[in-house]
Amino acid sequence: MYWCKIARTEKEFDAIARLNYQTFVEEIPQHEPDPSGMRVDPFHHENVYVIVLKDQELAGMVAFRAVRPFSLDLKLGPVEDLLPEDALQGMLCEVRLMAVDKAHRNGRVFYYLARALSDYAYENGYGAAVISGTIREQKLYNQLGFEPFADTVGTGEALFVPMVLTRERFDNSVAARFKQKRYSFYPGPVQQSESIQQAFLEKPISHRSHEFKVMLERVKSRLLEMSGAAQVHLLVGSGTLANEAMIAQLHVLGERGLLLTNGAFGERLEKQAKRWGLSFEVDKYEWGTSFDIAAIEKELATGNYSWLLMTHGETSTGMLNELEKLADICKRHNVLLCADCVSSFGALPFQLDGVYLATGVSGKAIGTMSGLAFVFANTDITVSENIPTYLDIAFRSNHAVPFTMPSQFVLSLEYALKAYDGGFRYKQLHNRMRFIEEDVKQHQIELLADKHYPMIFTWKEKNYSHLAEDARMSGFDLHYKSDYLIENGLLQISCIQPDFEDAWTKFMEWLDNYRAYHGE
Repeated sequence: MYWCKIARTEKEFDAIARLNYQTFVEEIPQHEPDPSGMRVDPFHHENVYVIVLKDQELAGMVAFRAVRPFSLDLKLGPVEDLLPEDALQGMLCEVRLMAVDKAHRNGRVFYYLARALSDYAYENGYGAAVISGTIREQKLYNQLGFEPFADTVGTGEALFVPMVLTRERFDNSVAARFKQKRYSFYPGPVQQSESIQQAFLEKPISHRSHEFKVMLERVKSRLLEMSGAAQVHLLVGSGTLANEAMIAQLHVLGERGLLLTNGAFGERLEKQAKRWGLSFEVDKYEWGTSFDIAAIEKELATGNYSWLLMTHGETSTGMLNELEKLADICKRHNVLLCADCVSSFGALPFQLDGVYLATGVSGKAIGTMSGLAFVFANTDITVSENIPTYLDIAFRSNHAVPFTMPSQFVLSLEYALKAYDGGFRYKQLHNRMRFIEEDVKQHQIELLADKHYPMIFTWKEKNYSHLAEDARMSGFDLHYKSDYLIENGLLQISCIQPDFEDAWTKFMEWLDNYRAYHGE
């Protein structure tokens, strides 16, 4: 298989130097011969090299740099004076070299290189790339999206055309039609199935209309059926907003509570609770560590707390905390249980009948567009003037649809909830979880937590610090750029995307190649 990565090792740099020599000394007489058979670019230490490999063999490479002056600056003067306006939106970089081994000149490698270069440059803030493209390959460069912006430079057989490539030009190029498929393992946003996409093509209807109210009631009824809760309130916003609305109700109570954390999202609840000025104690556990149920019951038995706040599905570790046991304990000690179920609701069946308040969203396991948040309740909530109107879920109870709600969002949610008929979506995600568990054991991937739920898996990659970045260069989008993941060196795989099975199989194949390439 062909795959891409950033070159970082001496072994890779030596292979690049040999390919440079074959291309720019033997094939294109741009430099004098050298008995070493290697050609190291004068700007080697400033270059970033994107390489394409065929299994374990170097098939092609492209090098670029952002340090000025560019070689084209020295030949033409400041290139900005010659570039078209659309190439000046963002930083510039220069493609120093682009070469493909003769055995792999089937067109695919050039396209891989161009795609990888475009992705890497775009993600790092570069708006355009300039290059001295050899005149003999000008047609190919044009297929990649490069366009001339100045007269030919060089002499003899080493003639070059100054060209520029922007993201838009690449996306409209011949090469972009053959771009590699991208596979998402993100926990959101979820790629939409065709049926769910259809909802966003429908004509919007007023949230004041009878038709909308009937549709909204159908959706609420389905959510209550799935959750076992007495009430559900829908807000336009994210899971964080739903948690704000839930915590606002604890603010109204004005009583002391206990907050449990064993991951980033429990800690986020703690920060939100502090902003609301709640009175509470925190039981902090190591990330990925189970709550000590016996110790928590002992604390609640003191009668010092009237509420308990926790995260059910802890997204940062992939761990499922014990909601049912805590619900039983809270019931025994007359404590109100509030739960962040943003990542767990829709991922597996569970009941919220023993919970005071809980939250969920449309855009994670349920699989539709992000933008609708849910607050489930098992008691009547009283309107409070101490809560901003939009966050007061009781205000929603007294008014059918008090605030604007996009009808397409509600319709897409209704379409997505149909996947739970007969438990199909639950079974699908459960099977994916078992699939992952077997493969990570076979590939000796050590997961951060052992109490998983079928939504997301977290591990700390101990051997390959650049694995996620290299996977992205080959089309696999692991979840690794959130602050809490970067700070802790964690990687994540979510199983909620529509094409998960195909994506996972190909990623495992890539991982085998990656490890073999690195000598494992």
